Amino acid sequence: MRIIAGEWRGRNLKAPEGDTTRPTADRTRETLFSMLTSRIGSFEGLLVADLFAGSGALGLEALSRGAAEAIFVEQDAAALRALRANIANLRAQDRCDVRATSVLALGPAKRAPDLLLLDPPYNSGAGAVALDKLRRHGWIAPGAWISVETARGEVVDVKGFTVDATRDSGKARLHLLRPE
Repeated sequence: MRIIAGEWRGRNLKAPEGDTTRPTADRTRETLFSMLTSRIGSFEGLLVADLFAGSGALGLEALSRGAAEAIFVEQDAAALRALRANIANLRAQDRCDVRATSVLALGPAKRAPDLLLLDPPYNSGAGAVALDKLRRHGWIAPGAWISVETARGEVVDVKGFTVDATRDSGKARLHLLRPE
């Protein structure tokens, strides 16, 4: 696993030990960021939330491409160790806020992120449940972009959100959503 583009292009990332966490494949991440770049343009100055963060590959990719700050939310201990090691290896501590908790346990947002990257466990429905709760707690800015990675056969249908695009990449399906 490596950073694909930007300031840290080519830098390796540590994956969590064990099989509890499923890191997003480099090719899938490349597809996702291509989709986002064609819609957002520049990541410069964005506040990004990497939810169900695992190794932090999605949020770190956004930071490498110019995002100002990233919030990482992860509850698994092995994933948190890998996430913190990746942040330290990139010397990005000053741009990262790591929250060792469940996405579903998050309280009200102090500031709504511009980009939310959700990579919940496949076939769990956790992405839809999280989006509903995040919307109610002020985590979704009116102009935000939201990415949800699911297994290929899964559909993301959450009241209050419009699906802008879906794309299959390997075993994954990428969904880009916008708040209504």
